Amino acid sequence: IAAVLLITAIAAPPRAAAPNWHITATVAESCSCTISCPCNFGGNPNRNPCEGNRLIAITSGHYENVDLAGVSFLVTFTMREWSKIYVSDKVSDKQMAAVEALMPIAFAGFHRGMLSFSKAPITMDITEKKVKFSAPESSVEMDVMSGFGGKPVQIKNLPNPAYQDYTQYKSVTHTHSSDKAKWSHSGTNGFTSTMD
Repeated sequence: IAAVLLITAIAAPPRAAAPNWHITATVAESCSCTISCPCNFGGNPNRNPCEGNRLIAITSGHYENVDLAGVSFLVTFTMREWSKIYVSDKVSDKQMAAVEALMPIAFAGFHRGMLSFSKAPITMDITEKKVKFSAPESSVEMDVMSGFGGKPVQIKNLPNPAYQDYTQYKSVTHTHSSDKAKWSHSGTNGFTSTMD
């Protein structure tokens, strides 16, 4: 008795094309780690839990056909546990949807534990000496750290594309108060960088 086995190849469904996007942004962050935060160098926090506020101010970029220049958002987080994301209340509905679509691609660590994603008023003032930014439940003020000759302490060529042109800051105040958590730190890590 001979049997013939006929195998039909089933083609996998076509994969959706990756979205077309690119952003360049100024990043400003303060966290509860001591200076300088080892996470930014590929290590683990030196204070657990690591509590932080990160401002991302997009200077140029797009997601598909949506222009994201001028869009800013603040991420409040306890590292590897949860995040709350506040997008500037000045963004359009299309920009809001584009930022939300970008979260799992460009900001997957914050997206995984995301508790909320909402519009809110965001303030920011970034100079060479001082950084201030806030959203309804969080605020940061930090001063640049001066090095040799009074110049800002800068670190080059860090392994993450979000941490280029890294300038070291020290928090004056770094706070959050919500139904999820409450913290207040001073003298902890802070930085500004360019994300591309």
